[in-house]
Amino acid sequence: MNVPYSYLDEQFAQIDDYLEDIRRLVQSGDFTLGGAVAEFEERFAKLCGLPYAIGVGSGTDALILSLKIIGVGYGDEVITTPNTFISTVGAIAMVGARPVFVDNNQEYTIDPDKIAAAITPKTKAIVPVHLTGAPADMPRIMELAERHKLLVVEDAAQAILAKINGRHVGSWGQTACFSLHPLKNLNVWGDGGVIVTRSPELYRKLRLFRNHGMTTRDEIEMFAHNSRLDSLQAVIGNRLINEVADITAKRIANAQQYDKAFGDLNEFVTIPLRRPNTQQVYHTYVLRVKNRDGLLRYLIERGVKAKVHYPIPVHLQKASAYLGYKEGDFPVCEKDARTIISLPVHQHLISAQIDYVVGCVHEFYRAGRGSTKEDVLYTRC
Repeated sequence: MNVPYSYLDEQFAQIDDYLEDIRRLVQSGDFTLGGAVAEFEERFAKLCGLPYAIGVGSGTDALILSLKIIGVGYGDEVITTPNTFISTVGAIAMVGARPVFVDNNQEYTIDPDKIAAAITPKTKAIVPVHLTGAPADMPRIMELAERHKLLVVEDAAQAILAKINGRHVGSWGQTACFSLHPLKNLNVWGDGGVIVTRSPELYRKLRLFRNHGMTTRDEIEMFAHNSRLDSLQAVIGNRLINEVADITAKRIANAQQYDKAFGDLNEFVTIPLRRPNTQQVYHTYVLRVKNRDGLLRYLIERGVKAKVHYPIPVHLQKASAYLGYKEGDFPVCEKDARTIISLPVHQHLISAQIDYVVGCVHEFYRAGRGSTKEDVLYTRC
């Protein structure tokens, strides 16, 4: 059976409605920060339970603009985790600040118990990452931030509609940053990002900052960026935002089916903690497994397009060499890089496909392939 990781061909198999929306956009000539973008921003803010949303060019731009607008720059340190996609750390570096890493916990997110030790007089902000769609422990992170007078920018790129005690991720920090990349739970047809905030002043500044700092066609308040959510992508987003609640519910149901099915494999498979007061939204479904590389090959050979997110920790990437970190500095993150596997979890899977994936995993370990040896896919760069 074929179990694809990407679902875009199925999601957009019926494209006539999208093409009709695009035709209307072309006829209107409303191509830059027009009605479609304004509509999407209003609907996205409402979806997140916040008053303001600003559409930008990408999730990475959302992080860069957020950090700059709250005043992070050269000489500052920003605490985050190496267990993340490279854009989190790249954004910190691109504004001139120094990334400072803290190891992750068993939920794949930054360990709040280890943050205080990383704070120095140069620390300006914390960037928690809601990796895999699992919320970081924002109540504890915000308590630390307030005690030490630090700013918080949430990297919520993978976590739209994730919640803690009914409160949306994205509603805790000064700003939060979302990605609309084609494989996100709310996706568009290319790059796109959104910043959300509760602050009317940050909202005003960010709207200027993403559009050259222009207050009118002829007047500029500040020198700034060109990072506008494209109107075409907003048109796609306005159609798909109607489906995001159903998409989220289906991914959660698929993850629960996996969790239940792997319950008898605890000698070989570790399901991460599912905190009862959180809603995880499963941008990825990630397990810790024994003989990960062997299982990965076994699944791919049988048509299951499993992945690894991510095989090389950020602190061991060549780009991070100047930070001076070495192998062994973040043992949880490094062990995860050797043992995690991502299984298809998207909303277009049918129950039989999930059963097939589960069956393949069981077959692999029943055949005695669950060696405790951890294969290593990365080497120090």
